[in-house]
Amino acid sequence: MQKIFDKLQAVVDRYDELNELISDPEVIADTQRFMKLSKEEGSLRETVEKYKEYQKVTQTIEDDQKMLGDIDDDELLEMTKQEIADSEDRQKELEHELLVLVLPKDPNDDKNIIMEIRGAAGGDEASLFAADLYNMYLHYAERQGWKVEVIDQNPTEVGGFKEIVLMISGKKVYSKLKFENGAHRVQRVPVTESAGRVHTSTATVGVMPEEEDVDIKIDPKDIRVDVYRSSGAGGQHVNKTSSAVRMTHLPTGIVVAMQDERSQQQNRAKAMRILKARVYDYYKQKEENQYNAERKSAIGTGDRSERIRTYNYPQNRVTDHRIGLTINKLDKVMSGELDEIIDALIVADQAKKLEDLKNE
Repeated sequence: MQKIFDKLQAVVDRYDELNELISDPEVIADTQRFMKLSKEEGSLRETVEKYKEYQKVTQTIEDDQKMLGDIDDDELLEMTKQEIADSEDRQKELEHELLVLVLPKDPNDDKNIIMEIRGAAGGDEASLFAADLYNMYLHYAERQGWKVEVIDQNPTEVGGFKEIVLMISGKKVYSKLKFENGAHRVQRVPVTESAGRVHTSTATVGVMPEEEDVDIKIDPKDIRVDVYRSSGAGGQHVNKTSSAVRMTHLPTGIVVAMQDERSQQQNRAKAMRILKARVYDYYKQKEENQYNAERKSAIGTGDRSERIRTYNYPQNRVTDHRIGLTINKLDKVMSGELDEIIDALIVADQAKKLEDLKNE
């Protein structure tokens, strides 16, 4: 624990330093630096407040224990013992909270995401399941107060999606949805099945943090841009204007095509957002694959081929295979009530990180 307390003291020292800096007239005059330091100060505030409360509670326990031998009034003695017991309970709570607060932070947790949902094995049924997953995440995002924007979609004739790409914006989106990365399996009787047999199909979900210019640099020389006329609805505009954009990142071979917007400039901007996210995700997956070859995470790598969850319709059951969680309310999960699953995944991830921290 001493290493952890050293880390906490370092956080307090940095917090005090930041408070001095953001009071400096020179820093205040530099808007960009002031904003950056203020954001860092805000991110440390909860840890510092909890640590100061922990120190205060610890001091109260020590003071009360010293007093015990000098108290000759039975009622006051019982009151002091009760205060010690209450303080020790709070001390344990604060210890756990502080351990969680000093865990290594995922730098992407506060970011918006680009989510790609694709029908995989199972033909039409897989595309219908992809549409069900889209609706599930849409309802969950509404519950969280997030904004969902459909960036690209490839619908099927049966009402599903071969692929649908979303931008989800709001508070701590990546921190809650990053565990959705992977292969999702559904077991149910397809609407096209006349014999009533249960079929198994899959859809994949890719979750990528939206990358800003500061996060990943893509050399313009590494991108080939092709423009062409949009297909589909649009009337005369489509015939006259080459507004659709296809971007190819030459080093990785990643291709993004965008034709949703009427102007080429808007399609370029959207295509670049997706391209940055996919290129970042490509290199991140590469690093994680190398890391996980040596050590497998308890939550899993989020690899697209990894089957993370099964949705069993006949038994109204959802099972997350990474943490062995099974809940019998599939209907509620599909309507966007994902909190129980996501909270359990976050807790399991924190437990793994705590174990690693204590073993350092």
